[in-house]
Amino acid sequence: MQRRRGKGGIQFRVSSKGKIAPVRYPNISSDGAHKLLVRAILDERGRSAPVAQLEYSPGSFAYVPAVNGLAVGSSISLGSSATASLGNILPLLSIPEGTRISNIELRVGDGGKLVRASGGAATLFSKGNGKAIIRLPSGKSILVDERCKATIGEIAGGGRLEKPFLRAGPRHHAMQASGKPYPRMRGIAMAVVYHPFGGGRHQHPGKSTSTSRNAPPGRKVGLIAPRKTGRSRLARASTEVRK
Repeated sequence: MQRRRGKGGIQFRVSSKGKIAPVRYPNISSDGAHKLLVRAILDERGRSAPVAQLEYSPGSFAYVPAVNGLAVGSSISLGSSATASLGNILPLLSIPEGTRISNIELRVGDGGKLVRASGGAATLFSKGNGKAIIRLPSGKSILVDERCKATIGEIAGGGRLEKPFLRAGPRHHAMQASGKPYPRMRGIAMAVVYHPFGGGRHQHPGKSTSTSRNAPPGRKVGLIAPRKTGRSRLARASTEVRK
């Protein structure tokens, strides 16, 4: 039987081995300015960015994605009265417009959900009426509560993807740590007995890649019940005009 990865079977889950702790802001009040000490910069399995271990009270630690410029032994501030300087954690209402931010809460108190990958940074576009507009690295703008917290600065580890995987082994272990299927073979590269698009003298599907929503398992491959395929008529017309 065919099954989506979203089903959540054990073979699709990321291994918990090598995980340090949940990465989220400490559960303390945003009023005033609380001092946090960076005790360590750690590498967690399956995570693209380094993790900073923050001590906010004796023996109490929180873990957040490290930003560029953060070092062991440095101190940062958390709260509405903190200054908008590198590494500090503030509510959006206390951050000046145009500031580059990361690890942004989507809802108040959720610990940080957005822009946590290595090299990522969003821009606080504007604020007003209790809401803040944030321009994400993808170019999309979202609206969140201005009481949500964010970290000043860009997530460390930028340029990580510029170094290629030179051998299949390291790539295999990296994908295994992230819980991603690897390697993924193209259907047209398979033999005819293994895939509907396999076989033939050349690598081509041999049939329409649009498939019915009600197709049986084994045939339900390619574009599943697409609204349309190919370029739109308007796009073709504009291309012909340019020619």
